[in-house]
Order: sequence, then structure tokens, then C-alpha cells
Amino acid sequence: MNKFLDRVKIDWHLFVPALVISLAGLVTMNSFSGENYFFFRQSLWILVSLIVYILATTVDWHFLRRTSIIVPIFLGISLVLVVLLAAGSTTRGVVSWFQFGSLAFQPSDLAKLVTILILAKYFSRRHIEIKAIRHIIVSSVYALIIFLLVFLQPDFGGAMVIFGIWLSLVLVSGMSKKHLAFVAILGVLISAGLWLFVFEPYQKARIISFVNPMADVRGAGYNAYQSMVAVGSGQMFGKGIGQGSQSKLQYLPEYETDFIFAAFAEEWGFVGTTLLLVFALLLLFRIINSARYAPTNFESLFGLGLAIMFSIHIAVNAGMNVGLVPVTGITFPFMSYGGSHLLTEWFALGVLSSMKGRSAGPRF
Repeated sequence: MNKFLDRVKIDWHLFVPALVISLAGLVTMNSFSGENYFFFRQSLWILVSLIVYILATTVDWHFLRRTSIIVPIFLGISLVLVVLLAAGSTTRGVVSWFQFGSLAFQPSDLAKLVTILILAKYFSRRHIEIKAIRHIIVSSVYALIIFLLVFLQPDFGGAMVIFGIWLSLVLVSGMSKKHLAFVAILGVLISAGLWLFVFEPYQKARIISFVNPMADVRGAGYNAYQSMVAVGSGQMFGKGIGQGSQSKLQYLPEYETDFIFAAFAEEWGFVGTTLLLVFALLLLFRIINSARYAPTNFESLFGLGLAIMFSIHIAVNAGMNVGLVPVTGITFPFMSYGGSHLLTEWFALGVLSSMKGRSAGPRF
């Protein structure tokens, strides 16, 4: 037992903010249904996730820097995503889950983490010559494989997170202005092509409703409109736990997942929402500092990748809840209902905590 405890490397500055955010989501779910279905299920997922975090801190993950390890992991998750397209469970036209009885597993959550690992491995060995266009092309191929497999589900939000992770890591690794301009032009062309030839009508409707959500309040703009109403009705101090009319009366759809932020804001108000975001910023700040003081490029880029992934999720989820970005189905990290993303997020923190605890580099 003592040997096991000696291997545990909990970073309390990571653990506490993430736990507070998880509990904030749990309390919000408890206020909606008399049966408390989501509350009890999420309680179990949080418990399992905390166990996964602790176990992850006991392992020395430096072996992930080896090509013979990370490449098979990348190929494995790619194969899982291919199988998902062929044999996954379809929900509302999206093939994003494997269904095992009452349990569902969403591989795209794990795919984001694997994308961070493979890119951290690639850039960590080529940081000096990253301005060479060939490294941008090779790294984009890694990301593009995962991007396309997630996009074809179709999970547009998840695919955009993959793209954001790749672009951000390329930027922090040292992309030249000339290549940045090339990527920007390419992005505009791809966006135009997606709009003309790829986007489904419902995806176009979401973007149009983002520009003018009042144009179709009863249709494509309904979710965004009800979310903004919920956030605004919370005012300064909120309506109180269990008193959110938009959520309790089911006006606010997907309140436990996509719109958990709006449901929380309605019950806790501006003050409570500000505190929630403060804990989110504390978490991001700790991750970035872990990356900043990491002894190797791989650990540094891995930490930055996690910070980027969490930042995109937080910004997009909160943004769509207040009408600043289109509704994309992206979860709020550690807070939204669901086991797949929760297990992946806590596991990622466990890996980061282990790396930091076993580093021979700077301490802070």
C-alpha cells in the first residue's frame, strides 16, 4: 500500500479546480428531474473518473515519447473511428457512439487526446526546423486523418476542435508568416467548399441562426434563443438551485450536456458564473504553467495541447450558450453530462500530473 501511495502524484492545483467544475455540473443536474437520472449517473462517472485520475498519476508516461508506442496508438484510434462509421450507433443522424447496453462510448473524445500526443511527439523533435513547409504538411496529415473520420460521423464541432488543436500547436511551434498566410487562404477555400458541397441543411441553418437567431426562433434558432433567455434570467445572483424555470420546465433543451452552462447561469447568476469561469481559468493557468516549466519539449507541447483543447471547449460551449458562436454540440469540460469526455479529461490531467511529478526539471 505504501509503495502504491508513493507512486501517486496528485497535482492539487489541477485536481481542485477540475473537481469544483465537475461538482458545479452535478449540482445543476440535480435540480432538473424528480428522478435525478442524470445526477446519479454523473455521480458514478465522476467517481470512476477520479479513480482513473489517481491511477494515471501512478504511471510514468514518458514512454509515450517513443515512436514505437505513439504511432500504434494513433493507428489504433484511427481504426476505431473507421469501425465506428461502419458499426456505430446512430443518434439524430450522427454516428458518434458505440452502444454497449445502457453504456455509450464516444471515441472522438479520446481521438482529441491522441491527436495532441502525436503532434507533441512530432513537433518536439523538429522545433528548430518547424518553419520548413514539409513539417507543416506532415503534421497536417496526422490531424487530417482524425479530422475527416470525426467530420464524417458527422461531428462538425469535434472536427473543428481537432483542427484548432493542430493549428494552435503549429503556431506555438513557430510557423512563419508566409506559411500562416497560406494556411489562412487555404482555410477560407476549404470553408467555402464545405458550405457549398459538404454542409447539411441543418448545419447551414445553425450558422444562419447564429447570425440572426431571431429569424427562426421556433426552428433552427430555438436552442440558442432559449439558452440566452436562461442566461439573462439569472441576473446577478441567480434564481437558486432547482429554481431555473427554463430548465425545470424543459424550455431549455440538452440542459445536461450542450447547455449546462446556461442552466448553471440561470440558477447561480452572474456572480456564480464568474466564479465558475475563475476556476476554469485557474485550471488553464496551471496547465500552461506546467507546460511552461516542463523539462522536455514533448511534455511542454502536451500541456499546451491540453490547454488548447480545454480552452476551445470552454470558449465555444460558453459562447454558444450566450449566442456568440453557433450551436455545435461541444461539451463544457468536466461539467457537461457524459462518461466518455469526463474519463478522457480526468485521464489527461492524470497523465499531466504524473509527467510533472516525475520530471527532473524545474519545480514551482
